[in-house]
Amino acid sequence: MKLWYEELFTNYANAYDKESFTQGTIAEVDFIEVEIQSDRSKTILDIGCGTGRHAIELAKRGYSVVGIDLSESQLQKAREKAQREGVQVNFLQADARHFNFETSFDLVIMLCEGAFPLMETDEMNFRILTNAANALTIKGKFIFTTLNALYPLYHSVSNFINTSSAVQIQENTFDLLTFRDFSTITITDDNGDTKNLQCNERY
Repeated sequence: MKLWYEELFTNYANAYDKESFTQGTIAEVDFIEVEIQSDRSKTILDIGCGTGRHAIELAKRGYSVVGIDLSESQLQKAREKAQREGVQVNFLQADARHFNFETSFDLVIMLCEGAFPLMETDEMNFRILTNAANALTIKGKFIFTTLNALYPLYHSVSNFINTSSAVQIQENTFDLLTFRDFSTITITDDNGDTKNLQCNERY
């Protein structure tokens, strides 16, 4: 049986690319370029690359990029987009908790909750961070985003998601001791099938 995040990203690539939080690619890659001073000799690893929006934009700007993701259906969409854009990105199916590369990267990115913090335990999330660190050169840089634990203390997560996403939260509970949000969500995948998923995310 698939875990909730595996089920979520199965046959969901087209819907994913329409989400509001995937529309800021250009500005996000602009920020990345500032951080690495637009040095196109830098090699980049994109963990949880999804449909490849950051990896492809970086490749279009002349960077050498490897993208990994747990979801083969997301990666298939990424490969199709890269081919359409005429760029070369090495997209690989891999688990962020267990990957290992023989070479190191100058930059590792993990954006929009790519892999982290979707795992069921803090130990699993820590393993992802450890792998990201191990993939870096000695002077490498790691850029990642995560869910802000202050947000649910002052705002409704369900109201935010339900007004800005194709994912609809039916109910959710935020645990102040563990900073985990437990929710039941409904999505419609690219095949038109509706899925109800029990989610568990670490803020």
